[in-house]
Amino acid sequence: MSTYGVARVKVPASTANLGPGFDTLGMALPLYAWIEMEEAEETVFHLYGDEMKGVARDKSNLLYQVAQMVFAEAGVTVPEISISMYSEIPLTRGLGSSASAIIGGMVAANTMIGSPLDDAKLFDMATQLEKHPDNVGASLFGGIITAVWDGDHADYVRLEPPQDLEVLVVIPEFELETTKARGVLPTEISVSDAVYNISRTSLMTASFASGRLDLISRAMQDRLHQPYRAALIPGMEKLLAEAPKHGALGIALSGAGPTLLCLVDRHESRKRELEAFLINTMQEHGISAQTCWLMPCTSGVTSELLERNEMQNVSFLDMIKGEVRS
Repeated sequence: MSTYGVARVKVPASTANLGPGFDTLGMALPLYAWIEMEEAEETVFHLYGDEMKGVARDKSNLLYQVAQMVFAEAGVTVPEISISMYSEIPLTRGLGSSASAIIGGMVAANTMIGSPLDDAKLFDMATQLEKHPDNVGASLFGGIITAVWDGDHADYVRLEPPQDLEVLVVIPEFELETTKARGVLPTEISVSDAVYNISRTSLMTASFASGRLDLISRAMQDRLHQPYRAALIPGMEKLLAEAPKHGALGIALSGAGPTLLCLVDRHESRKRELEAFLINTMQEHGISAQTCWLMPCTSGVTSELLERNEMQNVSFLDMIKGEVRS
């Protein structure tokens, strides 16, 4: 008989970098993954949704791996677990799918055993695995995150997104592995490029903190990664150069891409024009893409611990019905 209850978790997607803040700035977005975890006689996976096709259904699965990291850190042994997951977060598109799985799996495992590890510990563990704190921090804490990582510990400040800030993402219908996107980056940069990004990252963070949306266009510029990654994403150069002319406050590659993200004033009158420009530019380069309007997500991962008798005759999919984005 199991000693533990059933953990259920809802974790948001994220976007990272926001232009100049390479491996530093992140923001949570309201696309979600739902995870349910409980002790079992043998490890089994129930994976739902188009984004789960091809995901491992054995103990090499990332959710299983991060759960075991949590159990080991907490000093408990739970070798066999049942994991259910539904995700609407596109895989390998620059929307933090791996970070959401890491945070979701860790929080589910921690919740299941009574939450012995605090958020700071989970943040350090997740950053150690992901190697940068921006995506995992946004999924864990919600809102806008600015964070640093010294190899052992992550420090962060969470900012509440400005009320008038809206997000438009254009998601190309092809995948881009993060390892490939990182592989094109230079190993050395000039002092002038470093100063260029440091100053704009500082301005970007201050703009968010003060609600100065008028400064985002100048702050959301980058010389560290986007110029080198542009060749991997047809149409990206034109989008970065011209989206502000069609109503965007600023535009950037979302994480390692290929998704691009526009920040928009929600009172902007040219939203349809901007959306059409993004889609048409992609089409000009032979790329199918979809757009999605989102508000920044102000809440991070949420979890609850349920008794097994509460779960009788109610399936995982029934429990999340009504929450899934249509």
